[in-house]
Amino acid sequence: MARKRAPGFEAQREDILAAAARLFAEQGFSATSMNQVAEACGVAKPTLYHYFQDKQELLAQICDSHVHALLALVEEVKARQLPPEAQLRALIERFTRAYADAQDQHRVLTSEIRFLADAERERLLDVERRVVAGFAAALCRVRPELREVGLHKPLTMLLFGMINWTHTWLRPGGDLSHEALAALVSDLFFGGLGAVQLRQPDLIQ
Repeated sequence: MARKRAPGFEAQREDILAAAARLFAEQGFSATSMNQVAEACGVAKPTLYHYFQDKQELLAQICDSHVHALLALVEEVKARQLPPEAQLRALIERFTRAYADAQDQHRVLTSEIRFLADAERERLLDVERRVVAGFAAALCRVRPELREVGLHKPLTMLLFGMINWTHTWLRPGGDLSHEALAALVSDLFFGGLGAVQLRQPDLIQ
């Protein structure tokens, strides 16, 4: 029989993950030691190893939790069966809010995932691809003909480019809130989406 976990085990585990994510985001995975993580969350180093095998497992769990939370948002919005434009706007809004609440985790996922072992990194990148596919499907509901000419994925990546890196410049408590940013991104994207031509531009010789 598996040993029961003590009350507070999951809460302590989440505190450790949050502290590690903050350190990895601020100073990088390579520059962060397990001693620093233990000190940041106020536990002894042996206690840290009771929860996580090593620093690699900490990084993997941070990335895994964040990318699966994003996938859950895609599935949640899809389940609401909104009209096409409302669905895409809802995705933009939910992701922008999620990034606001998990800036450290998002920075780690986008910048530090390269330090994971190949198999683990590929597993998480596959989840990321499912997230992108969910956005692309929502975009194609707005303009189905984009899929036929192969523009749905490039446009999806351009959309992600507008929201994925806000953690590098958008500051909490600044003049622009994340809620206002979500509306701004939606208006900008939809304002330009209708102007996209289906023909591919000629390549410059």
